[in-house]
Amino acid sequence: MNYTYMVECADGSLYTGWTSCLSKRLKAHNGEKSGAKYTKARRPVKLVYFEGYSTKEEAMRREWAIKKLTRKEKLKLMSFTE
Repeated sequence: MNYTYMVECADGSLYTGWTSCLSKRLKAHNGEKSGAKYTKARRPVKLVYFEGYSTKEEAMRREWAIKKLTRKEKLKLMSFTE
């Protein structure tokens, strides 16, 4: 399974990515030496949204689409899962 996900950073900003293992990726984002450059300075991060896909390509395509959304649209997308 592949996932497109959003995390909320300590400063309130949102980061979108994709991974094949959510728990491992979250540990990386909050870890000492790994994670995305963007989230490194904004730790800790918490998972606020994710979608599952059968292929890496689908997850990457969705990541790209979400990254194009405005913050308001991302928050609206997240509210549908609550």
